[in-house]
Amino acid sequence: MGTKSVRLDEEVYKRIAAHKRDDETFSEAIDRLTSDYSLLAFTGGGSASEADRHRDLLAEADAKASENRRE
Repeated sequence: MGTKSVRLDEEVYKRIAAHKRDDETFSEAIDRLTSDYSLLAFTGGGSASEADRHRDLLAEADAKASENRRE
């Protein structure tokens, strides 16, 4: 596979570096960060409204857990 050189603004470089894992190259990090992969796609899908519903349920569970810890 060939390579290309790309100029990045310093701020963009810093953002990528902040998300780059120790065991990956910048090319691998950019590939991972820009891929369309998501857990919803892996599990066979799910609509945005289902994702919102799951987020709401998790938020409620977190709130209840916080209340229980305070008691």
